[in-house]
Amino acid sequence: MRLARVRGLRARLVVVFVLLAGLAALTAAGLVYRQARDLMLARTESSLVNEFRLRVATLTENMRHPPDRAALQRLANGVAPAFLSATGAAVYRDSGLIASGDRTGPITSALRQGIATRQRLQYQRVISGGTPYLVVGTPVLLGSRRTPSDVQVYLVTPLDTEAADQDALLAAALNGVLPVLALAVLLALLAAGGVLRPVRDLDRAARRLGAGELDTRLKVSGGDELARLVTTFNATAAALEANVSELREMEVRARRFVADVSHELRTPLASILAMAEMFEEEAGRLEGDLAGAARLLNLEVGRLVRLVEDLMEISRFDAGAARLVLNDVDVADAIRACLRTRGWYGRAELDLPAGVRIRMDPRRFDVIVANLVGNALRHGAPPVTVRLGGDDQRAVIEVRDAGVGVDPGLLPHVFDRFSKADAARVRSDGSGLGLAIALENARLHGGSIDVANPPGGGALFTLTLPVAGPR
Repeated sequence: MRLARVRGLRARLVVVFVLLAGLAALTAAGLVYRQARDLMLARTESSLVNEFRLRVATLTENMRHPPDRAALQRLANGVAPAFLSATGAAVYRDSGLIASGDRTGPITSALRQGIATRQRLQYQRVISGGTPYLVVGTPVLLGSRRTPSDVQVYLVTPLDTEAADQDALLAAALNGVLPVLALAVLLALLAAGGVLRPVRDLDRAARRLGAGELDTRLKVSGGDELARLVTTFNATAAALEANVSELREMEVRARRFVADVSHELRTPLASILAMAEMFEEEAGRLEGDLAGAARLLNLEVGRLVRLVEDLMEISRFDAGAARLVLNDVDVADAIRACLRTRGWYGRAELDLPAGVRIRMDPRRFDVIVANLVGNALRHGAPPVTVRLGGDDQRAVIEVRDAGVGVDPGLLPHVFDRFSKADAARVRSDGSGLGLAIALENARLHGGSIDVANPPGGGALFTLTLPVAGPR
């Protein structure tokens, strides 16, 4: 998932680089095209306008005021031939057309109105029938005094050549953008790779660190933000490695201490238990409170002995010293034997079909069943049922009581060691370790234990073990 996000970020960076490069290339090409086009048109317009002004001045130099129609016709006929590309010329007096050449349609009323109002030469670009034209017009001023004659002269010139040149220029600009974009993609890939390589390295390092490789470090290069981030990562990884190492050492020392204390207590407790049993046997001969004290002493010493035995068993699991002695066992017979040994056979309802055999350690299976059934008998409510089921792959043993069940908020902590949040449900034999030991034994067999509050009340513990034994 992280790798997919890094790849997505790389793709987004490439797209951003390409878009920026493309925008820059298009902008540059557009500016070049616009400048070249404007320069081309300005040069053409300037040349035509100057030539038109000189031609009109030459033709009207000796024209009398007011000019007659023949003079105006000669003026119209004399303007257009001077320009090879011109398609027509026109002469207007007042508001009427006096004479014209081949094509005068592009002459607009707005241009004529502007010339009549300002009394000076003007021009405009016009598109007529899909063809661009340059239309130039000027008022005719006669004599040395430049007397207005109410006559206007116009020249219509197509801009086909200029339009073709503009199209060629635009095509060249667009063709120039393509290699720029290709180069931009290449540079974007290189830049994105350079930017994201440290990110990918950080991602892989973080995953290795999360997987427990606490000695993971990255090489610091450069002095930018990413380099500072790598430095921070290395410092964090070093601090984490030191803290975890310290915690592991503390855990090892704590487990060793528990194992050593349990072992050291075992021998004197055995002697104390023997003496307590002797005192309980003589309780009938004791007077007053001594008899009750003798029985209580034997009970509490027995609990202490069981706690020490449970601590030693837990320490074996923690040290990885617990081993299985596997046999082919009939599950129903093993459950009945467990209940008979502890005097519980008549206190539980059994549904144990015959013929279910699995490979398991009988002693450890006995511990599991004893903890589950004993927990239900002591802290649940009757009836307590033990049901055997499963298939060719697994055996399933269900132990259920009819009590109030387990607080839903405590269900995830039922198998925690020394869990006493609900002493009526999670303690076994008073040590708080019984269910934890049962779960460890189940896991050692490759199985599991689950707990739930089923409909109808009570608590349901489900032991699942593989038929073929642990792998």
